[in-house]
Amino acid sequence: MIRQVGILLYPDFQLLDVAGVTAAFEIADTLKGGAYHVTPLSLHGGLVRSSSGMALDTVACSSNDFFDTFIVVGGEGHKRAMKSPELLDCILKQSRNTRRICSVCSGAFLLAAASLLDGCRVTTHWQQAEFLKLLFPKVKVEADAIYVHDGAVWTSAGISAGIDMSLALITQDLGEQTARRTAQQMVVFYHRPGGQSQFSALLEMGGGEERFGTLLGWVRSHLTQRLSVETLAARVGMSPRNFSRAFRSSVGMSPAKAVERLRLEAARERVEQSSLPIEAIAAMTGFHDPERMRRAFLRAFGQPPQAVRRNANIRTSC
Repeated sequence: MIRQVGILLYPDFQLLDVAGVTAAFEIADTLKGGAYHVTPLSLHGGLVRSSSGMALDTVACSSNDFFDTFIVVGGEGHKRAMKSPELLDCILKQSRNTRRICSVCSGAFLLAAASLLDGCRVTTHWQQAEFLKLLFPKVKVEADAIYVHDGAVWTSAGISAGIDMSLALITQDLGEQTARRTAQQMVVFYHRPGGQSQFSALLEMGGGEERFGTLLGWVRSHLTQRLSVETLAARVGMSPRNFSRAFRSSVGMSPAKAVERLRLEAARERVEQSSLPIEAIAAMTGFHDPERMRRAFLRAFGQPPQAVRRNANIRTSC
């Protein structure tokens, strides 16, 4: 049985969004000897230019086409694409002729604009998550997830997360063994550990002065210590007052907030990947008090640690 996979492109799409998922299905197809056929689609067909300048040849979308899996990719062009009634109508019609509908990165905005994500749990790139929430309040955005599966809807975070989602789709179709062999061929994780926060926290905070980047790296390795402003200021040879002002200006948040972000990152990784008691995780990540960690999780993720662990288990089993 050959499963038809349609991948929708539009001007200024992200080339890697397409390449990653296509490669995953191509390798799985090779391993199983005829499992998938991938078709690049666009509104009118023909060459479509990516944001990098490279173009791909596509087939025109037709409401008569049936695709087992229909994927909308992301890219800089999504802002214009989501304002095209013709393109959104194409997505809506395709959604009626597919077993599952998916997005990579900012492709979620197009699905949301087509009213296909109302009431659904979804994800997108961590930098776009708050904007997706703002534009589409009926959508339940899980900002830290690598990918989310909610019924027939699958959404994934930025670029490489499309590969993670594709491996999960392959697992659903062809079994774990084939998906694992596909991951091995691609030299990627079969199940990537942690969420987007592990890739975003230090990157988001590391755009300032080198001394503060070095300090944050030290903080990450000493989370169980008492990391007061005075302690951090002494590490960089500054007075607490000048340190607080300079740190906020450079990093974009207070020292206390930065420490909490790094503790949350470490705690969530352990919550999702281990069966350690929540009390033990609170102690080893510097929260010490489980209730303090629970409040921090609620502020950051909208869920207590136990719910984050349950959701991680659900994603892993999908």
